[in-house]
Amino acid sequence: MAAATQAGRRPLPAIADRRRLWFGLDAVVTAANGAGYLALAGLLDGVLGAGVPALRAAGAFLLGFGLLVGGYALRRSTGTRAGWVLVTVNAAWVVASLVVAAAGPGDLTTAGRVWIVLQALVVGGLAVLQAGTLRTGPQRRW
Repeated sequence: MAAATQAGRRPLPAIADRRRLWFGLDAVVTAANGAGYLALAGLLDGVLGAGVPALRAAGAFLLGFGLLVGGYALRRSTGTRAGWVLVTVNAAWVVASLVVAAAGPGDLTTAGRVWIVLQALVVGGLAVLQAGTLRTGPQRRW
């Protein structure tokens, strides 16, 4: 019976692989979102109501942050301190996003407010998964 149960389970990937997975996924999603904001700011302004300058600023930040997170994800050997800094930035993004969605500029459309909340949920979920890999992984500082 134990062999049948074990045969049906797939082993969890190593902590380093999971760290690379969650930070890598964050990097791809963040950079793509940033590139989209930069390339489509004029179009998205009408849908989201955020304003072209705000969309371009968010896009530039997200593209840069996505590249930074990608660099961390691609490193074979990393310490936890850098990872925790990235998780903290993600957590701050979630809080700021929820504040903007709730009490932000009056120009935001309903679609804009919903989009902000949805992306905050995605970022928050990734931060939780990233933190989990940092808590269970080797405790190197940098």
